[in-house]
Amino acid sequence: MLRMGLTGGIGAGKSTVAKELVALGAVLVDADVIAREIVEPGTEGLAELVDAFGEEILRGDGSLDRPALAAKAFASDEARAVLNAITHPRVGRRTAELVDSAADDAILVQDIPLLVEGGMAPAFHLVAVVHAGEEERLRRLVEQRGMPENDARARIAAQATERQRREVADVWLDNTGEPDAIVDRVRALWHDRLVPFERNIRTRVAVDAAPVLVPPREHWDAQAARLIARLALACGGRAVRIDHVGSTAVPGLEAVDAVDIQITVRDIDDADALAEPLAAAGFPRIEGVTHEEPKPSYGAGGETDPAVWSMRLHGSADPGRPAGIAIRVDGWPGQTFALVLRDWLRADPQARAEFAAVKRAAADAAAHESDPPVAAAVYGESKAPWFDRAYHRARAWSEESDRRG
Repeated sequence: MLRMGLTGGIGAGKSTVAKELVALGAVLVDADVIAREIVEPGTEGLAELVDAFGEEILRGDGSLDRPALAAKAFASDEARAVLNAITHPRVGRRTAELVDSAADDAILVQDIPLLVEGGMAPAFHLVAVVHAGEEERLRRLVEQRGMPENDARARIAAQATERQRREVADVWLDNTGEPDAIVDRVRALWHDRLVPFERNIRTRVAVDAAPVLVPPREHWDAQAARLIARLALACGGRAVRIDHVGSTAVPGLEAVDAVDIQITVRDIDDADALAEPLAAAGFPRIEGVTHEEPKPSYGAGGETDPAVWSMRLHGSADPGRPAGIAIRVDGWPGQTFALVLRDWLRADPQARAEFAAVKRAAADAAAHESDPPVAAAVYGESKAPWFDRAYHRARAWSEESDRRG
């Protein structure tokens, strides 16, 4: 099952996106629908709201007057906290019931207006944010929904900012233009990313990134941060630390467009225990494949035991975001080398330029191979001699840096 979180500011157009996803075959769990269910007449949720906010939030027929509740609940942070304390646990329980009832091969979309505010993004394989400018959203709320302008502004102000939403967005769906445009984007998202992503999760397949260098991308750090948050949730207490490593972690360096992450664990048994949790989170294990930045030859630096170079490699099932996830034991040479190499390349322009030239030559050599696995092997093997030398140089740089304080 693929779980995608769908969110966006009030008035951005999530309902349009959700409707199209359902038409394409998604299973929708709508937090707003659930929020209405748990406060219907006769429910404990409605009774608690009346106790907290007064009889004025009821209509004549005993049902909830939502605008009246909003006027009170969004008047202050304290009032909003009371509302959330009453509704959120009930919404959570009902959501869990619906998620558990979905088929194993479902593409399950959870429409959650406060996904960002609630810090829920890491719990999903993917997060899509529907965006429209604040003034456009305000116009829609006032003209199309009949909401008083002051209330609309208060609702918008109480929600996450555009910057906060961008930080968690794997997919950014701009809904500022014509309605047909957003529908086309949703259909492309479905066919090009969601369908293969779900299949890859179910079949435990990681996507490959061709050994083709691209210019440095500003969004690599943000993408790594989102992956790290998901990995941390999946790993629980087994992860000692999780770091963005490799070429995508070095500003200004060309790289294969696949984010490299290192998970540090206490022992190799912990690495093996993470195989299933990571696969379920969208990071299946890869057997017999070398990490993008290979280890030095055995014996480099005196570490002659192959066992201390052991690691477990996982990839990403998301066709829109290839990744290499190396799990290494804390203090073992491969684990420390990944961090020292990254920091050395960040700090030393000459080493960085030298490595860039090595990578370019390796990519050129791989370009002559038509078979992707062979091309990837050529790319890695071409860089291996440089890593043997870099191991000693990076360690010497690190030791000198430590001496300097």
